[in-house]
Amino acid sequence: MEDMKLSRSAMIAITVLRVVVGWHFLYEGIAKLTSASWSAAGYMKASRGPFATFFHWIASQPHLLDQANLITMYGLTIVGVLLILGLFTRVAALGGLGLVMLFYLCNPPLVGYFYSIPSEGSYLIVNKNLVEVCALAVILLTRSGLFAGLDRIVRVLVFQRAQPARTAAA
Repeated sequence: MEDMKLSRSAMIAITVLRVVVGWHFLYEGIAKLTSASWSAAGYMKASRGPFATFFHWIASQPHLLDQANLITMYGLTIVGVLLILGLFTRVAALGGLGLVMLFYLCNPPLVGYFYSIPSEGSYLIVNKNLVEVCALAVILLTRSGLFAGLDRIVRVLVFQRAQPARTAAA
């Protein structure tokens, strides 16, 4: 994958995708951080998927629920900022993948599972969480932060510092 070459227009599209996904994460994180009453408890208690027991258990343990709330609020916010800036893009995409996969597994749109939480549409297997997982996978694999982002600046700074050490050793 390191030698994968994409056209300029493809990299622009992927960079736009990265910023849009980052905005979604940032907005969701800030909305949760600024809401005094937000908690993941309702979402976890509504779980009816194959991992429902696990999510119900987390929701029933106050200390675990507090940790889940903090991880969700700050995780979404931090991943969003990093994706928008194109900074540590691969780490951010991987973190976002982990978060969104947990959201998906908590309430997967599978046949036979009915949820008490309202849905904004009718889904079968693919929902917005799975679409975002796929988008994050593309971002992870294409290095858009090096194309247009702070990753490019960090790489130049690190490379410039490493360069004199190489010539001195030679």
